[in-house]
Amino acid sequence: MSRLDKMIAGFDRALRTLAAAPRSVRVIPGKDLPETVTDSQEKRHVAGLMRVNHVGEICAQALYQGQALTARTDDAREALSHAADEETEHLAWTLHRIKELNGRTSLLNPLWYGGALAIGVGAGVAGDRWSLGFLAETERQVEAHLASHLERISARDEKTRRILEQMSADEAAHAAMAVRLGGAELPPPARLAMKLASKVMTTVAYRI
Repeated sequence: MSRLDKMIAGFDRALRTLAAAPRSVRVIPGKDLPETVTDSQEKRHVAGLMRVNHVGEICAQALYQGQALTARTDDAREALSHAADEETEHLAWTLHRIKELNGRTSLLNPLWYGGALAIGVGAGVAGDRWSLGFLAETERQVEAHLASHLERISARDEKTRRILEQMSADEAAHAAMAVRLGGAELPPPARLAMKLASKVMTTVAYRI
């Protein structure tokens, strides 16, 4: 694929991520379960958490696009493409749950996407070992983030719980795949910087 073709494909993915309704090949986890979140305050809280997760999936699409653009081997590019496909499903699941709760997505999605794309390109430029290592560390941090959300929702909210649990399982698989393909362990300062950036995103996205 030529550089121009890659740019066109990347622009198309960005438009579909930010403007089109994402589709899921798999059945949305918990879709047919009865709704148990009826209190207005709890609805706002759970919708806020799912908005954070939706932003995370927006960022994942941009990160993997940026990394794929600069990947040096077919194996790395294929791994990133596979992860991006499953993250598209997560995008659909979180959006569906937000709508069920009468919530809204983040007003800053284009900003989140642009920032994550730049980070993804930077990770890819560093080389496939570091790019895959970045993928693995990202997924580990997302796992921890999802675990915290599971603790912050009601035990009776099975609809949300099923989505978060399946997302967590998928993220663990992505991390394992990246390590298996030779992803390098990121140095502690890089991991800390990623955690700090994630904290800013999750705090802002919960409200805006």
